[in-house]
Amino acid sequence: MCILKWILVYFLLLKTVYSRIEVPIGAIFDKENGEAKVAFKHAVFRENMYGAKFNLIPIIKNIDATNTYEAEEAVCSMFSEGVVAIFESSSGQFKHTGIVASIANEFGVPHFMNQWTPELPAFKRPFRQFTRNLFPSPSIFSRSLSDLVKDYDWTSFTLIYEDNYALMRLHDVLQYHDTTVGPVMVRQLDENEDQMPMLKEIAKYGETRIILDCSLDRVIPILAQAKKVKLLEEYQNYIITTIDTHTIDFSEIEGNHANITTFRIIDPGSVDAETAVHDWKQDAARKGESTGYSTEKIKTESALIHDAVKVFSSSLRDFSLNAEIELPELDCKEPKKWEQGEVILKILNEKTDEGITSRISFNDNFERNYFVLEIIEYSFAEGLKKIATWDPDKKITMLRTTEEVELKISQSLQNKTLIVTTRTGMPYMRIKPEYDGIPCEGNHCLEGYAYDLIDAISNILGFKYEFRLVAGNKYGSYNKETKKWDGLVKELLDHNADMAICDLTITYMRRSAVDFSAPFMTLGISILYAKPEAEPPNFFAFMDPLSLEVWLYMATAYLIMTVALLILSRMAADDWENPHPCDENPEELENIWNMHNCIWLTVGSIMQQGCDILPKAASTRIALSFWFFFALIIISSYTANLAAFLTMSRMGVSIESADDLAKQTKIKYGAVLGGSTLQFFKDSNFSTYQRMWSAMESMDPSPFVADNKEGIERVLKSKGGYAFLMESSQIEYFSQQNCNLTQVGGQLDSKGYGIALPFNSPWRTLVSHSILKLQENGILLQLKEKWWVENNPGAGECGDDSGGGGDTPELGLDNVGGVFLVLGAGLVVAVIVCIIDFIWNIRQIAIDETITPYEALVRELKFVIDLRQTTKPVGKGLEERSDSSRSSQSSKSDRSLKSAISKESLKTAESEKLDRV
Repeated sequence: MCILKWILVYFLLLKTVYSRIEVPIGAIFDKENGEAKVAFKHAVFRENMYGAKFNLIPIIKNIDATNTYEAEEAVCSMFSEGVVAIFESSSGQFKHTGIVASIANEFGVPHFMNQWTPELPAFKRPFRQFTRNLFPSPSIFSRSLSDLVKDYDWTSFTLIYEDNYALMRLHDVLQYHDTTVGPVMVRQLDENEDQMPMLKEIAKYGETRIILDCSLDRVIPILAQAKKVKLLEEYQNYIITTIDTHTIDFSEIEGNHANITTFRIIDPGSVDAETAVHDWKQDAARKGESTGYSTEKIKTESALIHDAVKVFSSSLRDFSLNAEIELPELDCKEPKKWEQGEVILKILNEKTDEGITSRISFNDNFERNYFVLEIIEYSFAEGLKKIATWDPDKKITMLRTTEEVELKISQSLQNKTLIVTTRTGMPYMRIKPEYDGIPCEGNHCLEGYAYDLIDAISNILGFKYEFRLVAGNKYGSYNKETKKWDGLVKELLDHNADMAICDLTITYMRRSAVDFSAPFMTLGISILYAKPEAEPPNFFAFMDPLSLEVWLYMATAYLIMTVALLILSRMAADDWENPHPCDENPEELENIWNMHNCIWLTVGSIMQQGCDILPKAASTRIALSFWFFFALIIISSYTANLAAFLTMSRMGVSIESADDLAKQTKIKYGAVLGGSTLQFFKDSNFSTYQRMWSAMESMDPSPFVADNKEGIERVLKSKGGYAFLMESSQIEYFSQQNCNLTQVGGQLDSKGYGIALPFNSPWRTLVSHSILKLQENGILLQLKEKWWVENNPGAGECGDDSGGGGDTPELGLDNVGGVFLVLGAGLVVAVIVCIIDFIWNIRQIAIDETITPYEALVRELKFVIDLRQTTKPVGKGLEERSDSSRSSQSSKSDRSLKSAISKESLKTAESEKLDRV
């Protein structure tokens, strides 16, 4: 019974199959288009298994793609066989699509294409209303390419194209690129196979970002030629717009290290793709053929014709549910439309199907308006790998994280030897002393801060390194006349090195030519100047607060004031006093203001010591008050200035800032020729720096030097006649090494030193992260301490002579010795005066006591030496002089007494007379 049951089912299926309507569909292929033909046949076979009311019968025509006459003949032939749809596939550029589409539109037969075509203008679209192109809309496809370029942040690139259709495909890329950010070079491929001249020119300009649009068979030959001119290194990035690039065997360009990105609209993991490839392989096996069919290698035209058959068959099934299929009877000589063709296409427009090329739908312009574009990347180690997707709604969706990208790059660095170019210049790099003057190459000959920094980074990332000194020992500057770079930058542009490190400043110009890591040191431009030689100590430094002119005027004022006080006091009545206050009617008055007292008063007041005698008259007091005021101001000013004059070192620095340099012409100034410091002044818009640049350009001899060493030597030799503009970190190093050098003023700008790498170097991010890690761990600070202090001869010996915020320097005898000299001179004068007075007194004693001067001298000296005696006996001469003085005083007393008695008698007489009255 079971066997009979299955036999019955079999006969029922045969009846169903053979009772279907046979619906012919036509397909036009190139003569060499084998895979697309297989895809078409198996798609038809697969659709016939759904058990619909019809059975698709494929009619295939192989023609020459360039022959429009053959295309017309093939279409008309298929019309005579009653085809309800025409499928057109061409592996090359479209050639005959116009004639096929025109005929199909004339007769109302659905026409399906699978290749890129230019977007039709609005007035031509009605003439293609029966044509459906499974290839994405030209405008949407162009937008997908533009979005990828924007996502990659390509500010500048080179576009290599084959024909004008490529420019249409890249319309959005060219239109929306901001040329103010970076230039775009557009080059067309030569018709012949030799592209070397063009590629050499691209390499000469150091281009690292290239968009290539050409036919599939030219991709590998072009890349092979690019490899010969070093355009397939780690730093080159390619976007290949050829849609079937994923089918290429890249093993032909073995050793390629460039980053190649391309597209495909095929989903290798879809059920349709796996089923189709499985059928293709089985069919090939039955025929005894060996093919390389793979879901990863499906060609776009094969996938699109498969999907075209699928969507048409699905639309035809839906149509057959409500109406009978009437096969068209068409003849090219008698034009008439097949009415059902328009209805079937209307159903197709309203449907959304899934195929090998993802979702399929059409817009009102009869264009495919949705597709998923897979972005795949080729690497020598991993081959092709899907990294992102693009669709019109979500744009670009990355399928790998930043950490995964960095991990991949880090793994590629393991045990890789990188070439590091550098230049000598302490403390960053130098040839070891034991190899100085001896030809030596290799890492073992070098040492310095930069060497240790690269070593620390290599320990983190796991790569090896080889240092190479740059020819000419130049940093890297751009020559506007030759339009070429030199020095370290040139080595990177020529891809002779993977990194460049030294005291290389990150500037806008250099950043436009090479990439930089995060800065490993922050600094600024400052002024290196030689400390002027200190003036010899002034023995009379205490006189410096006042000028010689003021001292002379003071002495003159002192003499005038003394004489004026003497005259005024003798003229003023109040300064004549009664010598005996008890005598109301003195016979004479005395004036104490002789020259000695006047001199003493003025000296005491200006010395702020005062005097025990003072004037009483108004005129003398007024004069003396103004003298006191004068003395107050002079002494206060002197005291205030004395401390500053005695404590300052009087180094005599004549410049303190860039403004001081710009305002004078005596001191010359310059910088390293071709360095970033010079470029700063050249490009600055600040008026002071512009003035400095103009002055440097016009100086004769030239103020520019070849390197920092020459600039430092010039500063030292000029002895204050030349200032060198250089980075503050270098000034810090050399000023510790040589005590005659100093930094003047602050920093003129803020910048950083970075490790330079070629544009688009895959290791830039990893190097930057390593630098940040070393900074956080304090390694960078330790390296600076090692090379700025520990390995810097002379560091720490200069001390801190900045004078700012420290203890006040001690005054030496050289500064205040003049005061002691004046004091000693005063004592000498006093001793001389005392000796003269003593000798004069000896002479008087000898005369008065009628003894010899020798006897008088011996007696007086004994008295002076004997410190126990506090009283001195009066000699004969002295007694006589004393008696004479006493008698004179007695006579004066008698006169005073008589005067007093006579006054008393007069008072008594007057009182008696009044009584009588």
